[in-house]
Amino acid sequence: MSRSPSPTPATTPAIGYAERLSLPWWLWLAGPALGGFLALELWLGAGGLRSWLPFAVLLPATVATLWWLGRIRIAVADGELRVDDARLPLRFVADAVALDAAGRREVLGVGADPLAFVVQRPWIAGAVQVVLDDPADPTPFWVVSTRDPVRLAAALLAARDAH
Repeated sequence: MSRSPSPTPATTPAIGYAERLSLPWWLWLAGPALGGFLALELWLGAGGLRSWLPFAVLLPATVATLWWLGRIRIAVADGELRVDDARLPLRFVADAVALDAAGRREVLGVGADPLAFVVQRPWIAGAVQVVLDDPADPTPFWVVSTRDPVRLAAALLAARDAH
């Protein structure tokens, strides 16, 4: 009986955290309703081409906009933090701080650093502040919205320590 070697961390890509910052269900109802109301206002009883054009343009545009707003993905995998198309190698992570709504408001408030990298979604209360340790990068920290800030911060620190 032969034993197969156990996979090593270098050959097995492990995802420590993955999330999509999708919209809440009620925005999927309110958005098309608002787009339909706007199309109805533009229609105003017109005939011919103007009767259906607002509906044919505004309703698909509303759905496309809602999809675009909820497209952001966050992942901690393969030694990096991925936020949409931005990538941060974990070797530059000095600390990760879980923020509640009040903490996020304080970090992004009046005294916010203009050089910070921010991916914020107003319908998500929590966030994580990722403090950077890279002398060549002027960005002091990242602030990323997340539904589970404690779990994302723990995954970042665990993955950083593993690499």
